[in-house]
Amino acid sequence: MAHIYQADLHPGKMALISAWLPSTDWFPGTEQLAIEHVGSFRFDDPEGEVGIETHLVAAGANVLQVPLTYRGAPLEGADAFLVSTMEHSVLGRRWVYDGCGDPAYADALAASILSGQGQAEQYFEVDGVREAIPATLDIRASGLPDGEELAEGPQPGPAELPVARIRAGDWELSVVRVLDLGGEAVADPALTATWNGQDVPVLLAWALPAA
Repeated sequence: MAHIYQADLHPGKMALISAWLPSTDWFPGTEQLAIEHVGSFRFDDPEGEVGIETHLVAAGANVLQVPLTYRGAPLEGADAFLVSTMEHSVLGRRWVYDGCGDPAYADALAASILSGQGQAEQYFEVDGVREAIPATLDIRASGLPDGEELAEGPQPGPAELPVARIRAGDWELSVVRVLDLGGEAVADPALTATWNGQDVPVLLAWALPAA
């Protein structure tokens, strides 16, 4: 479960994402687009040190997937993936990274896809009492196929989807950056999402054995 603090953030998450996205090489278009929040979900960090949160945001006609990690200190060797820093009124300064460059995100994503466990339940704590936070996305992690042989070696998947490929142990993970709302299919193990107004499952990521 993910404990969410009722805190002030400077800058706020959407302001941070809106400032960073146009600098990426997968952002659709060259003009400044209004960024709107669609929903978000979290994975648990087994060590309890790293916040692992994925945002889906609308930019024009596109919906983008923005996985972020929040750390209490800089991640060594990950300067190229640093999105920004933010001030958290409870936890202090946080270093915010593109999750595709953070091994904590890679491990959590792989664990979710391969085990079939979806997002972490989130809650506030008010006067010592937990209050559940309703999910804004419905996340489905397939787990490993039952009784099926996985393809040997990494496969490209849907060729037209902009993806980031990351390594987690013996697995290569493909993280979709610009989502196909038509519901592009891929063989399990994979991660998909639906949300209010999007009833067709949308592919977020898939896993294949690394070469």
